[in-house]
Amino acid sequence: MLDRWFRFEENRTTLARDAMAGVTTFIVMSYIIFVNPQILGFAGVPGLEGTGLPFDAVLTSTCLVAGVMTIAMGVLTNRAFAIAPGLGLNAVVAFSLVAGEGLSFPEAMGIVVMEGILVVLLVLLGLREAVMRAIPLALKKAIAIGIGLFIAFIGLFNSGLVVRGEATPVELTSFTTWPVLVTLFGLVLTVALRAIGFRGDLLVGIVATTAFATILNYATDVYPEDGPAWARWPDDLAQSPDLSLVGEISFDSFATIGIVATIAWIFSLFLADFFDTMGTLVGVGNQAGYLDARGEMPGIRRPLLVDGAAAIVGGAASASSATTYIESASGVGVGGRTGFVSVVTGALFFPFMFLAPLIGMVPPQATAPALIIVAWLMISVLTESEEAAEIEELGAITEEPGTSRWKLAGIDFHDVAIGLPAALVLIMMPFTFSITNGIGFGFIAYVLIRIAQGRARLVHPLMYAAALAFTLYFLVPLFQEQGWV
Repeated sequence: MLDRWFRFEENRTTLARDAMAGVTTFIVMSYIIFVNPQILGFAGVPGLEGTGLPFDAVLTSTCLVAGVMTIAMGVLTNRAFAIAPGLGLNAVVAFSLVAGEGLSFPEAMGIVVMEGILVVLLVLLGLREAVMRAIPLALKKAIAIGIGLFIAFIGLFNSGLVVRGEATPVELTSFTTWPVLVTLFGLVLTVALRAIGFRGDLLVGIVATTAFATILNYATDVYPEDGPAWARWPDDLAQSPDLSLVGEISFDSFATIGIVATIAWIFSLFLADFFDTMGTLVGVGNQAGYLDARGEMPGIRRPLLVDGAAAIVGGAASASSATTYIESASGVGVGGRTGFVSVVTGALFFPFMFLAPLIGMVPPQATAPALIIVAWLMISVLTESEEAAEIEELGAITEEPGTSRWKLAGIDFHDVAIGLPAALVLIMMPFTFSITNGIGFGFIAYVLIRIAQGRARLVHPLMYAAALAFTLYFLVPLFQEQGWV
């Protein structure tokens, strides 16, 4: 029955291989179980402690959304893509919408739901596929790399390794505190495990670092008792799942921050979700052999539709927008090819819904190394430009079987029309703490440079539309200040 549905032989794999690939994907991406509750709970963020969502409830919602939507992806698309609340997207919800704009979490999650509905509508209209085809491949890579840098900054800052500076905005902390020692222990261990090819490096790194922090905490009182229960053995190891956040959404943001601002944030989250998914589908799809010679994925509408529905479900469960994970590449890397990989991955999330007290021990210093490694994986696509150069040197054609334009297209930073917009994407994402800002600056720069070069015809009409939308997005505060909107 499984073979008829997932077509193992046709996809040159086996049930056993795809099952092991599913376990691998889960192990690699399981850090989100620890990280998402910490980000939405403002764990370790000075001035915001106690204002975030409760850890246990976010953990339950995270596992529920990841499990249900990853299984749906596997069953409905027969592709080895996994889904969970998106890193970067959850930071936008927590730090931009709630901490920045003053929205309540239900109002912020309402914006996520509306963004997901917009994504689904655009998929049904075919517009999302059209925009994916319109963006230059080099800019697609720059977006993936920029998101990686953004994730790395979150990990460094939340762990305390990078702190606010007195003479500079941020600076490296002094290596004189116990939490910094915990971070360095986890980083060294996780990097060492990655270096020897240990597949569960991220999960083992988190668990081992938490154990080290717990021993250290009982010996030196690293984490005060009046703070979060990090690195302390809980009274109960398991408890019933806390479903209190499911359905806790509100659409009152229209009254709180205004209609225009709400629409702008819906558009902002839409763009971030849109391009995060785009880079993941193309990158992992290329590795899995899902792409044709033009770098396009036949039947991509179904994965896009499930991904859009995941944003709605993630918002409705207060887990923030769920999206397709770049860590899906880990399962593909060990031979996974069919949707059964996703079914196995999704099923493994459900037991963790009962382990909130145990997982609540994990301090942000233990999850920081995982964020840094994930950032490295996303940044590593830059190396493909070297492969492109080698292929060109050998005289190979770009449509060679088994090769895709995505694989061959590097980022030529010497070309002002491509290099400068790509650099702006890379710079603005981490420095402004916003995925959307980086994409917006890159798109606008690309369009303006092509016009200045007299090569406007090379720009796809949808890129003009996107650049115009971003321009309006950046001008919204000015319009509000002048009372025009």
